[in-house]
Amino acid sequence: MPKTSGSKYFMLLNLYLAQAIPMSFFSTVMPVIMRTENYSLTSIGLIQLIKLPWVIKFLWAPLIDRTGATISKYKSWIFLSEIFYAMVIFGIAFLSLEVNFEIIIVLMLIAFTASATQDIATDAFAILILKKEERSIGNSMQSAGSFLGTLTGSGLLLIIYYYWGWQYLLMALAGFVLLALVPLYIYKGREVQKAKQSKPVSLKDIGLFFKQKKAYKRIILLAIFYSGIIGILTMIKPWMVDLGFNIKEIGILSGIHGAAFGAAFSFAAGPLIKELGKRKSILLFSVIAFMATSYFCWLTYITPSRSHIILGIALIWAAYGMSTVIIYTISMDNVRAGREGTDFTIQIVITHLSSLLIAVLSGRIAHLIGYKGLFRVEFIISLIVLVSISFLFDERYYEENLLTNN
Repeated sequence: MPKTSGSKYFMLLNLYLAQAIPMSFFSTVMPVIMRTENYSLTSIGLIQLIKLPWVIKFLWAPLIDRTGATISKYKSWIFLSEIFYAMVIFGIAFLSLEVNFEIIIVLMLIAFTASATQDIATDAFAILILKKEERSIGNSMQSAGSFLGTLTGSGLLLIIYYYWGWQYLLMALAGFVLLALVPLYIYKGREVQKAKQSKPVSLKDIGLFFKQKKAYKRIILLAIFYSGIIGILTMIKPWMVDLGFNIKEIGILSGIHGAAFGAAFSFAAGPLIKELGKRKSILLFSVIAFMATSYFCWLTYITPSRSHIILGIALIWAAYGMSTVIIYTISMDNVRAGREGTDFTIQIVITHLSSLLIAVLSGRIAHLIGYKGLFRVEFIISLIVLVSISFLFDERYYEENLLTNN
């Protein structure tokens, strides 16, 4: 691997880690802390509001593209939003959960608005600095950073909290966010000046994205690609509770073991996509996802042992990790020049919204027809996704689009 490419990948991994670790801490560890302090479930539920900026971030993505005429301008957005992000987290460290709960929620919303802004700028920055042949590995860094952030934020930080407490933990978290900027500061890649646009980027570009040629195929693909595994990922912890696993075992097996496999297979997916090409890779990863759902469907017909569950968790998280990398990669290929941040953000938000819908519905389905019924439904959906890939993914169009827009 060339030295310059290695520095790109390391820098991107750090930037995506800087997003993922605080998000994982506030959304998964903080509820645990609050529950041990006897907070109501209603108050704990309010913590999930911090994810809102990541759902609606496409609304201000055009502003970032409009002002991001060069790589340097996107770097400025990343630095400013990340520093502000760290400052807010540092400020929260001096507040008490018991006394300042409402203020903390507001500050977290502000912090994650800055984090979402950094994500838009980082995605656009990555699209501009990565060559076509580097994008699959670059997106491995994005996906792996997310999984490693989940592993660290939901595991290691809980241990740090136990020994250091709330204030020192958040100070350390803010310090890490700033530390992740060092590789970006050191990176000295070539400057890229985007071509001048006939019309400035605006909110209208969000609607125009959906009017592109064959846009409906890409939207359907984005909306359904994860749908065969998200329901299982959502309900696997409650299922393990019903199987008799305790909270510690579930945390280790799902939170650490699962996220580790997600990260490992994300790293593996990039070189694999580069070697096989996007069409073969998306088919292969769909087959792996189908195998994972088939395996869980089979588990409901037996009395699964601990080793069965460990294998299943590894398989479903591996499928999720690889699927994420291919979705990120083809989404990077489907952006209009000058609107990189906007178009990539729209596509990823589509996957987030569809995954949220599947996650909500999975609980209802499991309630009505049990885990066996849910896993059967996921098996059928993953089969439909696999069969639909040939129709929904037109690699020639993506290649033509890549040449046209870049």
